Amino acid sequence: MTDQTRDDVRRRYAAAASQTATGHTSGVTDDRFGGGQYGDDDEVPESARLASLGCGNPTAIADLQPGDVVLDLGSGGGLDVLLSARRVGPDGFAYGLDMTPEMLDLARHNSTEAGAVNVEFLEGTIEHIPFPDSTIDVIISNCVINLSTNKSAVFTEMRRVLRPGGRIGVSDIVADDDLTIAERIERGSAVGSTVGALSISDYRTELLAAGFENVAINTTQLLGDGVHAAIIQASTPPAARTGEIRTRRMIAADWVQVRSIYEAGIATGNATFETTAPTWEKWDASHLANHRLVAEDADGTIVGWASLTAVSDRCAYAGVAENSVYIHPEHRGRGVGRRLMDGIIESAEAAGYWTIQTGIFPENIASIGLHERFGFRILGRRERIGQLNGVWRDTLILERRSTSIGA
Repeated sequence: MTDQTRDDVRRRYAAAASQTATGHTSGVTDDRFGGGQYGDDDEVPESARLASLGCGNPTAIADLQPGDVVLDLGSGGGLDVLLSARRVGPDGFAYGLDMTPEMLDLARHNSTEAGAVNVEFLEGTIEHIPFPDSTIDVIISNCVINLSTNKSAVFTEMRRVLRPGGRIGVSDIVADDDLTIAERIERGSAVGSTVGALSISDYRTELLAAGFENVAINTTQLLGDGVHAAIIQASTPPAARTGEIRTRRMIAADWVQVRSIYEAGIATGNATFETTAPTWEKWDASHLANHRLVAEDADGTIVGWASLTAVSDRCAYAGVAENSVYIHPEHRGRGVGRRLMDGIIESAEAAGYWTIQTGIFPENIASIGLHERFGFRILGRRERIGQLNGVWRDTLILERRSTSIGA
């Protein structure tokens, strides 16, 4: 999207957000657009419905399932994010991405009013989606992709962040194949598409070129001469069953699986002094934001995680962190720990940490061996340092000193 086009779109949506915040409609009175595309049973804050500038209801065609991680491109006042959050349930998560601060403020207000806890709204553009590769199950969007001047970049980014077997359910504006580009721009502008819509054939071709399959484009209503609202559905290829493990940055939506692995570690009685897993908010507050990794299988299942926590807020210890590594009990022996240790050490050293330390129960032989293979040495034993379920336990203190940072 050019700077001028982006500014034009941002001003339009900022004005809509401001109108809604003062109790007015978004300025869309045409029943082809806006919150009228939703059923009466979609219980959401009225301000979210009033702020809608969409041309459809993508949540109705996205086949959302409990536990899905959903991303809404151009989330506006948050209507589709809130509906998605309800559909995916407490084990799922819904993200909204928007480039307009006023809309983001409105969406966050609406999510608070709705009492939604499994949602997050992020600022960014749809040509540069701020998520790691293969972290999203479903992408939705409501009459936003047509606004981009670089739709190829949008489709490439969508393909990148979707997991294997991921899918899209998009409402958008498309043009008849026989319209020229100039005619698309002219007629698209008449129905609110600043740039002009892709033709139906070009939309399909661009999605296929980005790596999507099972592309289906169905027009739903005529918006203008040769211009239509449409439902676009597609999917990414399923995972190849190679058994390969990869690591990536952890995101909030991973917490359900991360917590489950943490609870499995707690159940062994040899992983931690904790007896219950914390809430996401407590865990998030205590772990360094830029040093959290998950390991996942080819199908996107998380099989382990690692993180760093600060050992002290004193300046002298600014380069010292404590690491945690947890592996799903059904995936031990697959090299998960090795991949996580490689990643967390690389992350620490890139940030200037000169020492990583950890405390391990002496009974946890596998963890001790893993750490020693990565250069950790046992400094000593803390005897009867704490009680776990009424039993005094010892821990070993291990430390890895960087050979390049502070050497």
